[in-house]
Amino acid sequence: MEKIRLTRYSHGAGCGCKISPKILQEILVSSSKADSFPELIIGNDQSDDAAVYEIENNRLIISTTDFFMPIVDDPYDFGAIASVNAISDVYAMAGKPLMAISILGWPVDKLPAAIARKVLDGARATCKKARIPLAGGHSIDTTEPIFGLAVTGITEKVHLKTNSGATKGCLLYLTKPLGIGIMTTAQKKGLLSDEDFQTVRETMLTLNVLGQELGKLDSVKAVTDVTGFGLLGHCIEMCKASKLSAEIDFRKIPLLRGLQKYIELKTFPGGTQRNYDSYKHQISDISNKQKAILCDPQTSGGLLIAVENNDTAFQKLLKTHDLKIQPIGKLTEQSDHIIKVV
Repeated sequence: MEKIRLTRYSHGAGCGCKISPKILQEILVSSSKADSFPELIIGNDQSDDAAVYEIENNRLIISTTDFFMPIVDDPYDFGAIASVNAISDVYAMAGKPLMAISILGWPVDKLPAAIARKVLDGARATCKKARIPLAGGHSIDTTEPIFGLAVTGITEKVHLKTNSGATKGCLLYLTKPLGIGIMTTAQKKGLLSDEDFQTVRETMLTLNVLGQELGKLDSVKAVTDVTGFGLLGHCIEMCKASKLSAEIDFRKIPLLRGLQKYIELKTFPGGTQRNYDSYKHQISDISNKQKAILCDPQTSGGLLIAVENNDTAFQKLLKTHDLKIQPIGKLTEQSDHIIKVV
């Protein structure tokens, strides 16, 4: 079979396909009054990573979905990365994934069914790694390839972590380096080296399993995952939900190895500018380089974690997962700018 580059069949890539925060807000505004569901702990009115529903005796069901167009050319990797990205929403709520359902849109007149089968093979491999079944799915004929998962998870009410529980003085940690959007755009343009591709590929394929264990730590006050809105966009959501502001130390932001080369080549995804335009009025002045990195759409990005008092148990958990990371900032009282970059 002739080798096919999937990214040539889509106008966007990965979480860079996401509608900008500003436009999404316009879409979600409704003139009709929403029905009340007391068991719905977290729903559409909160900018969190997943919906949460209490079923009985403080047991919670976590439900989420995420899908996008190809972020890489290899169909197996595309399915695997999209699956890691979707499952991450459950980990971001400190939940345990239970099962997944696939979502497949396929241009059957342009791409062979055998390629779609490889996408599903990648998804099955990721689900196996997460110890959950890929239990079913739905497919349609589309003009561009699309893949993702709907994922169901579970947790105890006492262990649930949201983006709204942060407190003043919390330190902010980011579990994966930034630059995924920049480097995958370089790949789409044929500019990414094989070595750098392996770096970004490994990052996107890493499950955020740490999140499942964060619910046991009282010192962890808030969690979200960093995806299409960039670090600043998701940090803004945490700050707004927690009624706080944040100070980010740009020098401490973890970056993908080799990223500087592609910043110089200006392989920036379109989502970077869309993100910046959506929330620039809520942040301090930043340089072009800071914008390129902090507003870069991440696909299968890391967890942003607000931790109280640099807790010893949290540090031990990081060591267990071989995560050598330091705080990238802290949460402060509300101020004119939701986020100040220093």
